[in-house]
Amino acid sequence: MRPEPKLGVLLVNLGTPDAPRAPEVRRYLREFLSDPRVLDIGAVGRWLLLNLVILPFRPARSAAAYRTVWGPGGSPLLYHSRRLTEALRAAMPDVDVELAMRYGEPSLQKGLDALRVRGCDRIVAVPLYPQYAASSTGSTVEALYRAAGEPWNTPFLTIVPPFYDHPAFIDALARVGAPVLEDFRPDHVLFSFHGLPERQVKKSDPSGAHCLARPDCCDAIGVNNRNCYRAHCVATAGALRDRLGLSRDATSIAFQSRLGRTPWIRPFTDVELVELARRGVRRLAVFCPAFVADCLETLEEIGIRAAESFKAAGGEDLRLVPCLNDHPVWVAALATIIRESAPQRRALPVLADSPAPPLSA
Repeated sequence: MRPEPKLGVLLVNLGTPDAPRAPEVRRYLREFLSDPRVLDIGAVGRWLLLNLVILPFRPARSAAAYRTVWGPGGSPLLYHSRRLTEALRAAMPDVDVELAMRYGEPSLQKGLDALRVRGCDRIVAVPLYPQYAASSTGSTVEALYRAAGEPWNTPFLTIVPPFYDHPAFIDALARVGAPVLEDFRPDHVLFSFHGLPERQVKKSDPSGAHCLARPDCCDAIGVNNRNCYRAHCVATAGALRDRLGLSRDATSIAFQSRLGRTPWIRPFTDVELVELARRGVRRLAVFCPAFVADCLETLEEIGIRAAESFKAAGGEDLRLVPCLNDHPVWVAALATIIRESAPQRRALPVLADSPAPPLSA
């Protein structure tokens, strides 16, 4: 009898600079923005934009922002991702668990190698992006297959699909957020997701005629928008709103972190929160359900800058709901999601009273 295949789990998040300094941020941004799935323009245009517009100026500004959230454990995204990895190891003692980043360290190759040297021939890879986007999930899947194909003995990969509406994920978001809402008692709840250029959303539509073609294009998910990031975000927000027992009027959806002058999906978070303050919202709670770990985009962009903008527009207080990080309910939910995708350890035996059908009639 051949040996039982050993199962490994590779958690993958986007990545982070090694330090909150301009050289390290520049190195990280160069790798990140050189990805043609992220800056999906021609190679010459991408090189010019990156080297003449972004890299000469943005690293210093981003480094300053990183310094406002950098802690004793380093980058918050890496810190929380490491803690999640350790917690998942304890929750799933029958498998090996490693962490990797799509960009930066620890690299995908190092994560796969760490599992391979421990005898893991079957690997379940978990892109930690709840909603699908070609620039995040798609890029990670492409890079995983490329890295897995480098050694002579390749592992057998299973990729966990987007879990934007998985009941365990939604329940974990609600159980982390409900105590915050009960304590803060907001006038309004904003679900803020990372933004995307409109062109990338349209490229996800195989028909070319559904996504962003009408105001209700994201209200239901069908064949044409099954891979639409915006539709996934709307589904997450709707499921979470219902799970928390909130009314539609008491919630809204917006998209943050836009970059450049090309059209990005709307509404914009920075615009929406100012409008909410001007409409009389005084206490605003913000969920960031596109992120499973607190990071620059949640702690600095929303927790600091958005809070300042909301108060300057007349709001009283803005409360950022923490991401799932390594909360026990998220660890349990993630274990459930992984086990649902994991391959069977052994095939079920054929019962003696169930003979195989003949090869031909």
